[in-house]
Amino acid sequence: MSLVGPSGCGKSTLLKVVADLMTPTRGRVAVGGRAPAELRRAGRIGLVFQQANLMPWLRISDNIRLLLDLVEKRSESEPRAGASVAELVETVGLSGFEAKYPHQLSGGMQQRAALARALALDPTVLLMDEPFAALDEITRDRMAFELMRIWQRYRKTVLFVTHSLAEAVFLSDQVVLMSARPGRIHRVFDIDLPRPRDRETRLGERFHQIVAEVNRELYQVMT
Repeated sequence: MSLVGPSGCGKSTLLKVVADLMTPTRGRVAVGGRAPAELRRAGRIGLVFQQANLMPWLRISDNIRLLLDLVEKRSESEPRAGASVAELVETVGLSGFEAKYPHQLSGGMQQRAALARALALDPTVLLMDEPFAALDEITRDRMAFELMRIWQRYRKTVLFVTHSLAEAVFLSDQVVLMSARPGRIHRVFDIDLPRPRDRETRLGERFHQIVAEVNRELYQVMT
């Protein structure tokens, strides 16, 4: 599921509430029937931000393992059934770079490491806040296909914030359009594009029809 809408409408705020990084002023949030705080304490929420935020003094394999090591030290942590660090390194295409430091990797590769770090927790939900926004267009396009491939393997529930309507439509089963401040859920679009999706999906007529429909609705909430 992707969240789209005008700048400042509350997309990232909503994501932070789900992540238990912010407390809602009213109402209640549940993820699979569980409170975000419960999931966070158990290490079942994975987060990927716009910046990779890797520890510069740690090698890539240690960066990927970092959160998992911290969570497993907590008494309330739950048993993990997720992939090993070695498997995740291979999955995100970083084999051969495990011993490198973050500054030795490109921006796209650093984001792959950040994604692997989040997946190492075997999260119930993966929250991604404009994770590809800082990348160049070619790398961003490639990362979208990489995320699709990784999702096919792990089938995690993903809540994705983006300003790119094409990216939202391509990646999602649902696109949630928020209105301008005060932010409200304006409309939920069910994306009927078949899976698995590939480059041909983005060239198809139906894909462009859906993007245009979301774009028209977005223009209405901005005027």
